[in-house]
Amino acid sequence: MSTKTNPRVTVTTLRKMKREAEKIVMLTAYDASFAKVLDRQGVDVILVGDSLGMVIQGHDTTVPVTMDDMVYHTRAVVKACEHALVIGDLPFMSYTSPEQALRNSARLMQESGAHMVKLEGGAPQVATVAQLAHHGVPVCAHLGLQPQSVHKLGGYRVQGRDEAVAKQMLEDAKALQDAGADMLVLECVPVTLAAQITQALEIPTIGIGAGRECDGQVLVLHDMLGISPRAPKFSHDFIGAGATIPQAVASYVQAVKAGTFPEDQHCFF
Repeated sequence: MSTKTNPRVTVTTLRKMKREAEKIVMLTAYDASFAKVLDRQGVDVILVGDSLGMVIQGHDTTVPVTMDDMVYHTRAVVKACEHALVIGDLPFMSYTSPEQALRNSARLMQESGAHMVKLEGGAPQVATVAQLAHHGVPVCAHLGLQPQSVHKLGGYRVQGRDEAVAKQMLEDAKALQDAGADMLVLECVPVTLAAQITQALEIPTIGIGAGRECDGQVLVLHDMLGISPRAPKFSHDFIGAGATIPQAVASYVQAVKAGTFPEDQHCFF
């Protein structure tokens, strides 16, 4: 896909896509080679996730990932992208205060060239999001299942089935938006709650195991290529029988844009 007819995706682009009901396609990448494939196949947003701790480094969780890891991998991805907006994850314990978050966000943007940073958490992160937004740092928030808190949560579990938890998640989503968040990832959230949050916000929502009513979808690259030994319920193997990696990515882009992915079997109710 020629990048000449596809200018760089920006925060403004993403808001316009939400207003016009055009689905946003996001995938993870951790190196230049895969990032270039995703960029050329029309992926709108590339997330350099701390999921690299599991799919690249072989850990059981994302907790061991460091800021140095994130800077290294994000820099590699940014170098390969001409079209996609690139988000870098702030890893575990790298944003315990607004000041620390600001320092580490500056590293991701200055040293690696990230266009946006992502952090996990609801109400406790509102002050941090406000601090970052005040200093011109685009922020993607993350609610629902928060992998960095997996030990606190007691495992990888669906979040928001309880009425009180669902109400709090909606309130947190609005508070994060009001603080200056530019986008929100919803992970492992019941479809009805994800739809409610999406309708309540002006900023785009990106679902992963959160249903098709979100403004866009994200998957871990290794899951959608069938590489992960235990892919989660919300993923789908797009490489299928004999497809090439570029074809698999193109199929994912087409499915998200057309609204045919996710299907009911990829969702939680």
